[in-house]
Amino acid sequence: MRADLIICGLGPAGRAVAHRALAAGQSVTVIDPHPDRTWTPTYAAWADELPDWLDPAVVAATVDAPAAWAVREHWIERVYQVLDTAALQRSLTLDGARVLAGRVVAVEGRGSVRTATGLVHGGRVIDARGLSRSPRRAEQTAYGVVLGRDVLADHPTLFMDWRLDNGAAPDEPPSFLYVVPLGPDTVLYEETCLAGRPALSPEVLRRRLEHRLRERGIPITGTEPIERVRFPVEGGKPGRGRFGAAGGLTHPATGYSVASSLRAADTVVAGARVWTPDAHAVAALRRAGLRSLLALPPRDVTIFFDAFFALPAPLQRAYLSGHDDLRGTVAAMRALFTTLPPRLRRTLVTALLGLGGAADGARSGRST
Repeated sequence: MRADLIICGLGPAGRAVAHRALAAGQSVTVIDPHPDRTWTPTYAAWADELPDWLDPAVVAATVDAPAAWAVREHWIERVYQVLDTAALQRSLTLDGARVLAGRVVAVEGRGSVRTATGLVHGGRVIDARGLSRSPRRAEQTAYGVVLGRDVLADHPTLFMDWRLDNGAAPDEPPSFLYVVPLGPDTVLYEETCLAGRPALSPEVLRRRLEHRLRERGIPITGTEPIERVRFPVEGGKPGRGRFGAAGGLTHPATGYSVASSLRAADTVVAGARVWTPDAHAVAALRRAGLRSLLALPPRDVTIFFDAFFALPAPLQRAYLSGHDDLRGTVAAMRALFTTLPPRLRRTLVTALLGLGGAADGARSGRST
């Protein structure tokens, strides 16, 4: 059996492309070692990143303006939405697709995929198998607990909270607190290492989270549901049919990729280019931003993010979400650079030029 599309991997990126291709009347074969595996991570996105075709029922919670704490408190002027992971997976239906349970060994030329049991032939191949871990790749790690929604009554939704009440010394690799409602009854408190090579371990993050919650008078019993996060924030390569994290859609400064993959699914189905010249340039600038982030001394991370969240909302959006907004990305980076103290500028220039060994070490932290 031949299909218009062969899709390798059934995470959010691969499943979204399969779902939209089926909606467009294309024939689809999907291959995954565990096609019925239930997704468990928490996914969230800025509301303006999500495609119009997405079922509104997959949104579990909406926050009009989440807070960010660095040196001071900032309010981010964008609507932030937390997704119901199970509802998202159910909504991306695969009715009519040929589903194969198997491991892809290699993509062999156009329209041919080798699995552990043989060759699968078809039309275009979309490789959405994600990224494997590697010591050479910076990773994001997080450790979170799910608490009753009543604890959020006196605590705002926090996109990032870099305050030093997690027990870490000022010269230790920093981590931040991420706090979001998961629905009407529960809220996620998560200690996050934004990017590190190596990243902070889950055990370190657990201790920091427990310390921070004690300092804020938020009780835990040790029986709460737990979320652990670990994935690469670099390593994806655009082109050759790769998509999602494998195709470079992970934002290296935030770890977010789900919304950008959902939004680009129709473009992939249509056979159009996701990676325009401007998009390639933006990705290169963001990779340079990751090198800068990894190079910052721990004491300067909060200063860096304080300057970022003080930028006008359009510049923040350009850097965080503008996949091919080259002009906006350059403007955001230029504005940020000019507001930083001279010593931070020197560190960033050194990292941008790839000088020294500045790209190693755990620095900052979140998933989607």
